[in-house]
Amino acid sequence: MIPAAACLSITLVCCKKDGSGPTESDKGSEAFNAYTNHFLEALWKEQPDWGTQVGYHKYDSLLVLPTEANRQHLLKFTRVETDSLLRYNLGSLPEASRIDYQIIQNKLQEMQWGLQTLKDYEWDPGYYNEIGTFAYMLNEHYAPLDKRLRNFYEKMANLPIYYKEAQKQVKNPAPELTSLAVDQMNGGLSVFEKDFADSLKKTKIPEATQKLMLDRAKQSVEAIKGFTSWLTNLKSTKPRSFRLGRDLYQDKFKYQIQSNYTPQQLYNAAVERKKYLHHEMGKLSVQLWPKYFGKAAMPKDTLDLIARMIDTLSAKHVKPEDFQSAIEKQIPKLTAFVKEKDLLTLDPSKPLVVRKEPAYMAGVAGASVSAPGPYDKNGNTYFNVGSLAGWSPERAESYLREYNQYIMQIFCMHEAIPGHYTQLVYANKSPSLIKAVFGNGAMIEGWAVYTEQMMLDAGYGNNEPELRLMWYKWHLRSVCNAILDYSVHTSGMTKDQAIKLLTHEAFQQQAEADNKWKRVSVSSVQLTSYFTGYQEIMDLRNAYQKKLADKYKLKDFNEKFLSYGSAPVKSIKESIMGNKQGAKD
Repeated sequence: MIPAAACLSITLVCCKKDGSGPTESDKGSEAFNAYTNHFLEALWKEQPDWGTQVGYHKYDSLLVLPTEANRQHLLKFTRVETDSLLRYNLGSLPEASRIDYQIIQNKLQEMQWGLQTLKDYEWDPGYYNEIGTFAYMLNEHYAPLDKRLRNFYEKMANLPIYYKEAQKQVKNPAPELTSLAVDQMNGGLSVFEKDFADSLKKTKIPEATQKLMLDRAKQSVEAIKGFTSWLTNLKSTKPRSFRLGRDLYQDKFKYQIQSNYTPQQLYNAAVERKKYLHHEMGKLSVQLWPKYFGKAAMPKDTLDLIARMIDTLSAKHVKPEDFQSAIEKQIPKLTAFVKEKDLLTLDPSKPLVVRKEPAYMAGVAGASVSAPGPYDKNGNTYFNVGSLAGWSPERAESYLREYNQYIMQIFCMHEAIPGHYTQLVYANKSPSLIKAVFGNGAMIEGWAVYTEQMMLDAGYGNNEPELRLMWYKWHLRSVCNAILDYSVHTSGMTKDQAIKLLTHEAFQQQAEADNKWKRVSVSSVQLTSYFTGYQEIMDLRNAYQKKLADKYKLKDFNEKFLSYGSAPVKSIKESIMGNKQGAKD
């Protein structure tokens, strides 16, 4: 789908009555589009792993060593490309190209900041986890299997050197990040030990060549094991705190979230939203109390009342072994409702595959969506579901009470339809590779949160008060994510304080709260993206509805918004509302 601003530009060009050729603006746009293609080509050569993940496979066989020289080479690249951007007059570019310009500029600034200031390659060993790229090459069917396996083989050649070099770069890493890297890398060894060998059996590659390939896979396993063993035994005299700190946090928020809100403003908004949700949840709990507790006395404390009601409703959940199949059954129900209410157009040609979460992805989130890159438009979209196999009965019960029969439905809205899966399908249709490649996390996560409310507001679940109450609880997760992330990384919130916030004020189960603490200790800023994106999308929708008055239609807004790919919400707002920042008078 072409953004509205781009359509307008095309219309103006086609409707000239004087028969003249392209304007200077047209020529500038063409030149800039040519530049973006050059920029992406150069970027994938610098960072081939990233290129592979977004579906650009020219450099699949390359593995860039993590040396200081290569980092300086990348830094030089960012400076050269920043200078190249200055050749283009931002104000004279059409809206779609202007957004691309700003996205590229922001990404280059973020890369420079990461290399010169953040320096996470020194204190986050997960920086060196290459397994995901190798797994992508095995699992995605973008090329014949023989070709993918030969690229896999060539890429493995430098893995032993890669991990010897990585040991030179790591300095006093954060223990929490070290532990996660070790778990994920050891968990992903099966990609080389088993999956690669199984794939080779399906080919006609000569047996002698297969033996060479398998030998190299064994060397790769030993290299990874050597690195994780070194990390495990590393004795840091002064390990870095996992907490990012206020200054780094503000910078990372600026580059990754790209919001009209500052981190402090976003935190304040989240605190106010929490108060509102508690008020609404209290009213619903009072309404539902007689249905579930008869004439029993209600708790006087509102949070205790809400907790009692949620605890009762949470008892309705599936068995551990049915968790994945229950998710699979939700997908057609959500699809039918979106079509019935005409909320937006779904593409039946892009199937969603529900699968067990791969081991190399485990340890951060309980579920996620992996979509094909913008160069792999026909690839599979996976709904990765964490397995409960091996969990103790107590831990599994706690987790399933969190993902009860009400939350399960909302969870599937968020991750699948009409949330992440739907948004990413639209993003891959965007004519702008830049917007798809550099997808804004707050826009992506914000859309998923926004759709939960949209579905309930449209009557999903027959306006059942139990479902609305449990959505408020679920929505508190996004709100408290923002409060938690900011408080932990800038204000020193302790684990005990965090657990109390999550269990007492967000009504989360202990297992969920424990997992969230782990997540906030191995990530930063990303947890704010849910509420930031949601808040900005709601701000935009309200402004758009006010602007169009009786001409406003929800489906039109949804599809117009999604037509911008995964651009930052503030850029989409500037375009939709006509506030073209950067344009000259």
